[in-house]
Amino acid sequence: MGTLTIKVPDLGEGIAEVELVAWRVQLGDTVAEDQVLADVMTDKATVEIPSPVAGRVLALGGEVGQQIAVGAELIRIDVTGGGEAREEAPVVSAAAPAPAPAERARPSGDKPLASPAVRHRAAVLGIDLRQVPGSSADGRILHEDLDAWLLRRPGPPAPDAARYAERHDEEAVPVTGVRRRIAQRMQDAMHRIPHFTYVEEVDVTELELLRARINERWGGERAHLTLLPLLVRSVVLAVPRFPQINARFDDEAGVLTRHGAVHVGIATQTAAGLMVPVLRHAEARDLWSSATEIARLADAARAGRATRDELSGSTLTVTSLGALGGIASTPIINAPEVAIVGVNRIVQRPVMLGGAVVARRMMNLSSSFDHRVVDGQLAAEFVQAVRASLECPALLFVE
Repeated sequence: MGTLTIKVPDLGEGIAEVELVAWRVQLGDTVAEDQVLADVMTDKATVEIPSPVAGRVLALGGEVGQQIAVGAELIRIDVTGGGEAREEAPVVSAAAPAPAPAERARPSGDKPLASPAVRHRAAVLGIDLRQVPGSSADGRILHEDLDAWLLRRPGPPAPDAARYAERHDEEAVPVTGVRRRIAQRMQDAMHRIPHFTYVEEVDVTELELLRARINERWGGERAHLTLLPLLVRSVVLAVPRFPQINARFDDEAGVLTRHGAVHVGIATQTAAGLMVPVLRHAEARDLWSSATEIARLADAARAGRATRDELSGSTLTVTSLGALGGIASTPIINAPEVAIVGVNRIVQRPVMLGGAVVARRMMNLSSSFDHRVVDGQLAAEFVQAVRASLECPALLFVE
C-alpha cells in the first residue's frame, strides 16, 4: 500500500523531453496493472506508458500538448493490494497488435481500446471508435477494423441547395503530436541550413520502358518495380564518387561524418503528416529487395506502425509526390543530413533528338544541399551522375 510516482521513462536516442499527446485515464480513475495511462511522443514515434501497478489515479503531471522532461513526474497512483511496485513503467510501442480471426462486439458504454496510431487515424477519418467493434482478443480496435467499418459506412447524403450558402465558421486546430514535430523540424532545418537547390531535366524514356518490361517479365514472381528503387540504385552508384553527399553534419560540434553505408530516407506522406522511414543498407540491395522494403516501410508508416528504429538513422533522403510532383520543387533537407533528392512528375513532351522532334518521357530532379559543406559544383556533378545512370539504365547493372 502507498503512493507510487511514475516518471517519464528514458526512451533512448538522447531524448530529453517528450510531448504528452493523450491521457488514457483521468483523476480518480481505478487502473489495472499494465493498463495504458498516457501516450507520449518523441521526435520519431508515439509510445504508450502503461501502469506497473493497480490502483487509483491521484494526480496527472501535465496537459495534452505539453512538453515533459525525461525523469519528470507523469502520474501519481494510490497503490492497492500487496506486492512491490516496479520503479519504472515499461514503454510499449504504438504498433498495432496482430488481428484475431473474428470481430468482437464491445459492451455498451465501455471505453474503446486502440493504439494511438489507430486513434489518430480514426480522428482524421471522422470515425467514432465507440461504433467500431474490435477484433483482437481483448477487444482492441485495429487498423483492419477501421478498414472494415469504412466499407460498411453509408455514403454521404445527396447535396442540396444549402451547399451554396455562405459560410462563416472557423476552426482552431491545435498543432500537436506528429504535426508539431514536423513543423519544428522543418523550421529548424530552414533556420539552420543554407539550402542550395539544383534542378536538372532527365530523359527517363528508356528507364520507363525497361521498368515496364521487367514488371511484365517477372509478373507476380518478384516485387513490382516503381521508379523509386531505380532512383535509389542510381544514388547508390553515385555516392562512392561523392562521399560528401552521403553524410550527416553536426553543426554544433563542427563535424561532418561521411558514411559508407547508404541508409536512404524515403519521404512518405501519411494521415499524420510527413514521415521518413529508412531503407537501410541500400548499397547491399538489388532492385527487388529495395522495392519490397520500400513498400513495407511505406505501409508501416501510413498505418502508424513504423518503429523508432525504422524512422531514424538515414544518411540521405529521396522524396517524391508521384503524379502530383509538379514541374520543380525545393525540398527541405532532413537534418542532420546534407542532401535530399526530389523527384517531379514524368510528362511526355516533344524533344529534339538527332535533329528530329520526337516524343520523350521527361522528368525533373529537384535536389537540395547544405551549402555549408556541399559546394555548388559538387552538388551539380552528383546530380549529373545520377542523371547519367537514369538516362542509360544499363549502367544501373554495371558496378
